[in-house]
Amino acid sequence: MNITGASMAIDSIKLYELLKQIPKGKVTTYKALADKLRTKGYRAVGQIVGKNPNAPKVPCHRVVRSDGGLGGYAFGIEKKIKILTAEGVKISDGKVVDFEKKFYEF
Repeated sequence: MNITGASMAIDSIKLYELLKQIPKGKVTTYKALADKLRTKGYRAVGQIVGKNPNAPKVPCHRVVRSDGGLGGYAFGIEKKIKILTAEGVKISDGKVVDFEKKFYEF
């Protein structure tokens, strides 16, 4: 699946490969993924992440907003919190605690 965003088609396969690189206990952002793919289509990236057919094997739950907020999750926000917490990512008031330390940059 390719989605066009910010005048460039985003290759979902490449995006899913990037998601697999995010280690347990870390999170990244939609913006970081878009930057790595050389697009400004942050929302298009979010759409592709949200349609991930291989969750949780392809760990879309490790993608959060640039402010550390959790964003969405196809299986519900409580499930996202449960998975992230089990992986060692603490959540408080809907945000990642120590976001800068937990941030994974490509």
